[in-house]
Amino acid sequence: MIEAEKLTKYFQKVAAIEDVSFTVEKGEIVGFLGPNGAGKTTTMRILTGFLPPSSGTARVAGYDILTDSLQVRRRIGYLPENVPLYTDMKVAGYLDFVAEVKGMERRERRRKIGEIMEKCRIVEVQRMLIGALSRGYRQRVGIAQALLNDPEVLILDEPTVGLDPKQIIEIRQLIKELSGQSTIILSTHILPEASMICQRVIIINDGHIIAVDTPENLTARLQSSAKLLVTVDGPADQIGAALIQIPGVLSAEAKDRARDAVVSFVVESERSRDLRREVSRMIVERGWGLLEFRPADMTLEEIFIRLVTKEEQEVRE
Repeated sequence: MIEAEKLTKYFQKVAAIEDVSFTVEKGEIVGFLGPNGAGKTTTMRILTGFLPPSSGTARVAGYDILTDSLQVRRRIGYLPENVPLYTDMKVAGYLDFVAEVKGMERRERRRKIGEIMEKCRIVEVQRMLIGALSRGYRQRVGIAQALLNDPEVLILDEPTVGLDPKQIIEIRQLIKELSGQSTIILSTHILPEASMICQRVIIINDGHIIAVDTPENLTARLQSSAKLLVTVDGPADQIGAALIQIPGVLSAEAKDRARDAVVSFVVESERSRDLRREVSRMIVERGWGLLEFRPADMTLEEIFIRLVTKEEQEVRE
């Protein structure tokens, strides 16, 4: 559905992105991850036809962004980081204006606007001025305008930036509900967001793609050992000493201490060893309380730091 081929963009002599290549399959939600200034927005603007690449090209919904730009634009919905809203217009009037710009007939506009307002949960504010809306509602209106033309591809640039925790949860849920209806690529520098929404992630740093995979596969590639998080009600010193004595355990690091008698350990072992039975048996036999027991996989933050550090080391070498 999206095929980027060696996209490069120079601003004067500075490369914002260089040789960026990736694919997004039909129906996927893919996270485009990286710090501010990594090249996420530049790539998205090229995909939407807003910016031409210096070299390379891309195909969106089967159409080339250079030779079939108009066909691409008809098939995408775009939410830029700064939502293009007219604050002196009412919500319904603004959506009608956008639908007219997109070439929709009046009868079709009325039906579609009602359907989209229902989907984005903005029916109750349709007669309000956009300038009077909260940041969360403005973001919903921005997503609504991107959905008006039933886009095959939905491109969302930092869709939750500046929102409060409640608004972030609501926008994430809305994006999840759109899964399957459109192919979605969303950029973010908030790494936990991608793990909650996306099936795959594309990680970019300094204008270069450094990884494309599922969070699970990235964890398997970068985490050389297996880790378990074990929370136990018992004496911390004795628990730690007992854990390290289990054959196959490489380390047992005490983490959070909830209260005097409750402590969490990250138990590390060889990746090929499954020590769940041995660890749980030991704790139960000693008479301690096993309160929590789960895999402690790497977070996306840890994956990103590990990949960036590896790339920087390779550049220095």
